[in-house]
Amino acid sequence: MSNLPNIIISKTDAKRLEDLLDAVSGDNTPIADALDAEISRADIVESKDMPADVVTMNSKVKFKVLSNNETFCLTLVYPKDMKDSGETISILAPVGSALLGLKEGDTIEWSKPGGGLLKVKIEEVLYQPEREGEMHR
Repeated sequence: MSNLPNIIISKTDAKRLEDLLDAVSGDNTPIADALDAEISRADIVESKDMPADVVTMNSKVKFKVLSNNETFCLTLVYPKDMKDSGETISILAPVGSALLGLKEGDTIEWSKPGGGLLKVKIEEVLYQPEREGEMHR
């Protein structure tokens, strides 16, 4: 991963994600390792101080995969909150991990399992819990 954009994560999300990573630590997955690295490099802020244009957990985000110009509108969730509706993406999915903490307009390259890079651009944060005053969802 090169030229990584700055990312912001709330204290609440960071704690919950660290707990999740502890629970899956035996799996030793590359995605979990990459997520752990993202948390480590993030600016951690109080939920009330989260900028409105940043992707947080439970945010609905419109993003584009630049390699194929596909646009998606998905809600970033914990694995336990995944739904079969096709409207959610797990934080433990490669794109899910890449979205966390980015702001509108940011682009990131993310390693795909099995090799290669995935380049994603945040188009819009359609819903963010913190922006709506939902600090402890």
